[in-house]
This record gives sequence, C-alpha cells and structure tokens, in this order.
Amino acid sequence: MLTLLLYVLIVGLVAAVLFLLAGAVFGRSEELGPLPEGTTATVLPVDGISGADVRSLRFQQVVRGYKAGEVDWALARLAARIDELQGQLAQAKAAQVPATTPPQPPAGTDPR
Repeated sequence: MLTLLLYVLIVGLVAAVLFLLAGAVFGRSEELGPLPEGTTATVLPVDGISGADVRSLRFQQVVRGYKAGEVDWALARLAARIDELQGQLAQAKAAQVPATTPPQPPAGTDPR
C-alpha cells in the first residue's frame, strides 16, 4: 500500500514539475486587455450588408448578457430576410427596361 501511495505522489510531482516547466518555457500566452469603453470587436461593412455578414457576427461574452440561443435565432432570421430582400431588389432591377434612347419614328414616315 505504501508503494502505491509513493508511486502516486511521484507521478503527481513529476506532472507538476512538467506543467510548471512548460508554463515557464511557453508562457501563459498573450493576455489581451479589455476593449475601451464604448467600442466593440463586432464588425459590419458600411455598405451592402448581406445575410452572410449577419451570420458571421460574433459578440463578446459577458457574465450578464443575452441568451446565446436567442441571439443566434434573431440573427438567423435577420440574415434570411436580408437575403430575401436583396433577391427581390435584384429581380426588380432586372425587370426594369432602361429607357436610354428616345423612341424612333416608324420607317418610311416623315419626322417633320
């Protein structure tokens, strides 16, 4: 029984030393400071927001915040609606006939 206890203690000690050694060699990674008040890491394009832009949004996580499932649901609905409206707009623009040239009189008539 004493042998098993010594074995567990030695394995734990070796693991702790290796953990501390790895932490000293590789560091604890870079710690980023908090964002300044009133700024956000969330980015949207200035013009031409698409459904893909809404789908790619990511928000900061905070202790007190919104439920992630509800935010995801709302963003999915917004993205689908944006895609639908942009499709309707493209169809409407394609259906318009450009009136760039004035109508020509029929052939064989005098334009006076």
